Amino acid sequence: MKNEIKGIKKYDEDAEAMISSTISRSVSMSVGGNKQRMVAEDVVRHGNMGAPAEVYTFRELASATENFSLKQLLGEGGFGRVYKGCLKTTNQVVAVKQLDGNGIQGNREFLAEVLTLSMVHHPNLVKLIGYCADGRQRILVYEYMENGSLEDHLDLAPEKKPLDWYTRMHIAKGVAQGLEYLHDTANPPVMYRDFKPSNILLDEKFNAKLSDFGLAKLGPTGREDQVSTMVMNGYCAPEYEKTGQLTTRSDVYSFGVVFLEIITGRRAIDNSRPPEEENLVAWAKPLFKDRKNFKLMADPMLEGNYPVKGLYQAIAVAAMCLQDEASTRPLIGDVVTALEYLSIKNDEDTSETEEQAAADE
Repeated sequence: MKNEIKGIKKYDEDAEAMISSTISRSVSMSVGGNKQRMVAEDVVRHGNMGAPAEVYTFRELASATENFSLKQLLGEGGFGRVYKGCLKTTNQVVAVKQLDGNGIQGNREFLAEVLTLSMVHHPNLVKLIGYCADGRQRILVYEYMENGSLEDHLDLAPEKKPLDWYTRMHIAKGVAQGLEYLHDTANPPVMYRDFKPSNILLDEKFNAKLSDFGLAKLGPTGREDQVSTMVMNGYCAPEYEKTGQLTTRSDVYSFGVVFLEIITGRRAIDNSRPPEEENLVAWAKPLFKDRKNFKLMADPMLEGNYPVKGLYQAIAVAAMCLQDEASTRPLIGDVVTALEYLSIKNDEDTSETEEQAAADE
């Protein structure tokens, strides 16, 4: 790990120590329950799938969403629309994702998402409750997330209340833990592929959960094999732009972009800003070179309400994730270790001043 971060200079020593320490995790992967009805023969060909998900009819889900009315629409993306619904049999509020039947890869994406979600279970992954495969319908039913997506809380209008510092670190920690499970515990490992704020959902306590695995590719077992795929503009790693290939280290880069958004309140690409600030990473990298610039990167909507040393450490973590060379980026498990520390509020933080932080350098 030391070799991976040896090129990084002038970053906070505490952050480097946290990143350098390797955490060993053993998270059991629960498949749960007996096998239920398979979605299609294509899924069966992928191997055994313990499916705890319920099977719903189209009529049941139409009733739950008031016939997929626009007033129930939560958002659109990921090959379909997402509606808020209420299951009549249980009175459970859910999110119902109806895939676009005209999508070229709609059926393939549906099968991939059902397969993946049925095999992976973790507190920081959105829970698949059920699905519908009636006729040409391809519908997924998820747990409903009360606070929407991370995207809803970035770059807010001035009249809206911003997330406080520790809520931001808590969200980042949850996101990293979800990625860690996908990379290190899921079998076969999963490279997220479409990592962006709109796919990070927040529950009523602002616990983060990764969603939209229909756009993820399953990686071969036992090695960081490369997977050709697409990544949203502004979040993709340099090696993807050059080769069109994706690895778990590419996910770490994408996480770094999102983490920088969380810290700064800026978007990855924002055409409303001056040309030199439109690309978040391009704007931030020159600032990484001198700690004196770090406080300029904090979201102005925080109004200075953050631990200065914690800000320095958080930016150091983001900078390490955003290294151009993939091999120099930390593993996501090491990022989790750092964020577990940064998300804990202590008395030192509440009384810390910039002068004290400078004295610690």
